[in-house]
Amino acid sequence: MINFANEVAKILKEKLTDLELTEIEGMLEIPQDSKMGDYAFPCFKLAKTLRKAPPLIARDIADAIRENSLFEKVEQVNAYVNMFINREVFIKDIISEVNEKKTEFGKTNIGNGTPVVVEFSSPNIAKPFHIGHIRSTVIGNSINLLWDAMGYKVIRINHLGDYGTQFGKMIVAFRHWGNEEDVKREPIKTLLGYYTRFHEEVETNPALDDEARETFAKLEQGEAEEVRLWQWFRDESLKEFTKVYDLLGISYDSYAGESFYSDKMPQVVQELRDKHLLVESQGAEIVDLEPYGLTPAPILKSDGSTLYITRDLACAKYRKETYNFYKNIYVVASQQNLHFQQFKKIFELMGYEWAKDIVHVPFGLVSLEEGTMSTRAGRVVFLEDVLNRAIEETGKIIKEKGVATDNIEETARQVGVGAVVFNELSNNRIKDYVFKWDKVLDFNGETGPYVQYTYARCASILRNAGEEVMAKLDAVEIDPKYLTGEASYELAKDIYALPKVIIEAGERYEPSILTRHIVDIAQAFNKFYHDEHILVEDENEKLAKLALVVAAKTAIKNGLRLLGMETPERM
Repeated sequence: MINFANEVAKILKEKLTDLELTEIEGMLEIPQDSKMGDYAFPCFKLAKTLRKAPPLIARDIADAIRENSLFEKVEQVNAYVNMFINREVFIKDIISEVNEKKTEFGKTNIGNGTPVVVEFSSPNIAKPFHIGHIRSTVIGNSINLLWDAMGYKVIRINHLGDYGTQFGKMIVAFRHWGNEEDVKREPIKTLLGYYTRFHEEVETNPALDDEARETFAKLEQGEAEEVRLWQWFRDESLKEFTKVYDLLGISYDSYAGESFYSDKMPQVVQELRDKHLLVESQGAEIVDLEPYGLTPAPILKSDGSTLYITRDLACAKYRKETYNFYKNIYVVASQQNLHFQQFKKIFELMGYEWAKDIVHVPFGLVSLEEGTMSTRAGRVVFLEDVLNRAIEETGKIIKEKGVATDNIEETARQVGVGAVVFNELSNNRIKDYVFKWDKVLDFNGETGPYVQYTYARCASILRNAGEEVMAKLDAVEIDPKYLTGEASYELAKDIYALPKVIIEAGERYEPSILTRHIVDIAQAFNKFYHDEHILVEDENEKLAKLALVVAAKTAIKNGLRLLGMETPERM
């Protein structure tokens, strides 16, 4: 695919010999108003060296490059050189590129197979996989897909919360009030009930807390019965979590949770001690981070048991030794900002230069209309219930509207799950938001179903063209003169921008950048569909327009795939 910005810079370089090519390319602007050209070159910076007024410099440059075949038109407007790319050259290039790469369009090889670890979702065992987990799960999955599209070797890790004092509480609650039949029948909701009851009972019976701490200590020491119950809770929870991951189409390379690092913590603790970073504080051992503007980081409690940060230190060290990562990316709520600041600073103090490669990708919180979610209070919305309800409601809409689809259940799943995912990824990740059913299930406007419907519209046009015409499309060279109208050109520009947008979204860990761009492509296509008659009598014109439909369809599919969404052919 032609790098048009680079080609424009090369043409300008012939006139501006004192400037480096990269400097010229960096000065190029893309006007917000397309009437001002595809690229604009400001001349203010040249006034001092050329000893001329910027408008005169702009006029000289415009006169010098006006006849170049890459341009349809070149204008001088005040101190700017406004350049309009030859539309036939541009459209022919982008259509050829998409046709050649197909499902690979949008991908690059910036990473060249370099390992990148992405940790996301990471729910707590024996606790509900609720709507609050959707952010880490869906944002993390998209970041994983974006970095994969940039050519990195992504290791997807689900760092399960399967360790800590809450398991002492869960085991105690089960022994006091539980039974195996209830857990087997409905694992997560039953265990949540036990956990909630523990926190109710402890208000009047504080001794339960001591019992829970003792039970967790036995678990850490490998007592057989505690380990058996813990393993059972873990296995039953994973079965439930897998139902959600299957609905979302998410898989992992590792489910190594906190417990996996229990035998690796003593080494890290000893290293901290050897490097004189551990100090005693009220019986506990901490790393004093106050000189660096951070609160102290507790590493060992007074009873010698470990904390979350201890396990995270062991975990990151293991990942570096095992995967030799370029980036170790944690998709974790903004509430944990301090934890990650402490975590990185400790590695810096330990002398590990790769501390800079630890990346915390924070996101805002989800709350319910009735208030903040609370596992202890049992006030949660289960993520599986959200996805299943979205599928159910979508199925009703499909039936009511008489949508011609081969499989209502499959289409309802693709569109219902897609609506939830797109809703999640459509806003900047750092923003807090309130979960509202009516918004999630609103299929109008800039939503997932709107984009999926646009894709299905593309597919319908291609089916209506017929197999014979589509066979010709693969065999002939299209004539771009039929695609130089405004609607065609704006659509082609949005398709052309997709690979660059994918890189920006990946490097900024911000899937909403891609989400908004896919909406732009869908809106540009629908304008093209509205303004142009596609299945015309003239075969050359029809083939050219169908080629642009194919390019739009491919771009939408490839973009949605990087959000973790599917694309129904009929809708």
